[in-house]
Amino acid sequence: LGKTILILDFITRPKKINREQEEQIKIDKFFRNHSIYQFYACPFCVKIRRYIRKNSLNIELRDAKDNKYFRAELKKYGGKIQVPCLRIEKDNNVEWVYESKDIVNYFNNILNHEKLQ
Repeated sequence: LGKTILILDFITRPKKINREQEEQIKIDKFFRNHSIYQFYACPFCVKIRRYIRKNSLNIELRDAKDNKYFRAELKKYGGKIQVPCLRIEKDNNVEWVYESKDIVNYFNNILNHEKLQ
């Protein structure tokens, strides 16, 4: 099933949004302290990666399945090994957001309602 999901994702991969360079720089700056813990073939992780690609977000992807360091970090600081998980570091605080729906809502709130600094 995982291979089928990845093939379908590749075939139907969304195009990236094109922004003015200044706007993209603001978005990249805002999201520089964000990362996604994921399993490559997880359908919910695919959903998040597709959203990231479609919205041209440059967010670090961390493989929590095959990378022992990222897996241990997710367990120790996030509290559980569940993906996808968004790690947000801001002002020396770290927040962990689980559930693909909640991650997408977070991204939408940032992109649609808040001014990026």
